[in-house]
Amino acid sequence: MDPTRAVCPMTSLDPVVFRELPVIQKIIADEMWLEGERRGGPVSADDPGVQEQVCAVIMRIGAELRTALTSQVEAEVGQPGGADFRGARVA
Repeated sequence: MDPTRAVCPMTSLDPVVFRELPVIQKIIADEMWLEGERRGGPVSADDPGVQEQVCAVIMRIGAELRTALTSQVEAEVGQPGGADFRGARVA
């Protein structure tokens, strides 16, 4: 099989992932702030302590977050002005 033609499942558009991103960005910002408070100065998102805490939070809430956002997207499918499951607007 030609590797340039292989389809990676992560390349498909998943509207749930797009809704998860702002939540994850908020978690990162919160953990940067918390780590900065502990250390007494600014901390970047690349800091190992921040990354470890972000992973811990995502592992703790990830399944619930995915379920809630999937339900939200599915509730909008087919509704006027809502989105279909691929994220396209419907009339």
